[in-house]
Amino acid sequence: MADIKNKSNAPKRASQCETCEFYDWDEYLDAYVCDMKLDEDELLNFISGRENYCPYYRFYDEYKSVAKQN
Repeated sequence: MADIKNKSNAPKRASQCETCEFYDWDEYLDAYVCDMKLDEDELLNFISGRENYCPYYRFYDEYKSVAKQN
């Protein structure tokens, strides 16, 4: 299993949205969405599959944020 420290250096693939800091629940849409504001070109590349990574992907570590509260 990969070390979490190395995860930030791993290729940022679109398939990792579930672990991204910007992937959040939208009550209006009743679904998970990406909160990162993409311009038209970025959105087109992302949806069409031309890009195999997301340049904005940031690993969300829930335990790290909880540790800061202690």
